[in-house]
Amino acid sequence: MTKNNILPHSVMALNNITLQLKDGDRLGVMGPNGAGKSTLLRTLAGVYLPTSGTIEVKGRVASLIDISLGMDVEASGFENIRMRGIMMGLSLRQIRSMEDEIADFSGLGDFLHMPIRTYSTGMHMRLGFAVSTAVAADIILMDEWLSVGDSEFILKAEKRLEDFIGRSSILVIASHSEDLIKKTTNKIINLAQV
Repeated sequence: MTKNNILPHSVMALNNITLQLKDGDRLGVMGPNGAGKSTLLRTLAGVYLPTSGTIEVKGRVASLIDISLGMDVEASGFENIRMRGIMMGLSLRQIRSMEDEIADFSGLGDFLHMPIRTYSTGMHMRLGFAVSTAVAADIILMDEWLSVGDSEFILKAEKRLEDFIGRSSILVIASHSEDLIKKTTNKIINLAQV
């Protein structure tokens, strides 16, 4: 809060950031809460526009920042597969060709015909993950490592995530876990809170 309890209209989350990533780069983004890790990912994803400078991203981007983004709780699982696919830049024809594989991977069976408001949190995450990782991407953006569903699904999801990342050219992952960053990346930037 500022003087007179008026909230500021803008916050400078990032300043003087220059990144140039190439094929094979696995960038780990570290720093304390409020340093701008998620803001950097959202800017790279095109969610936020920079107030100065430029961003040039070449290739298909898969944002695993919020895998349930754009889902409609009143729509069925199948309807949400189609909506998420369209948001990912796919044609309805492309989505329909992948629908069975996505449905099978999710393991949600007949629940896919029901509104997702009837799903548990784990079921909702399984559907979002199945859709988000169905299409190969050149650049993958992640805010922490995904761990979705029950123990059986987690094993299946870990394998799929590793394959998904392995097929990508570039990975940018933000995390507080030094072990995760050391294990999955070949470059690290550490953002400081301004």
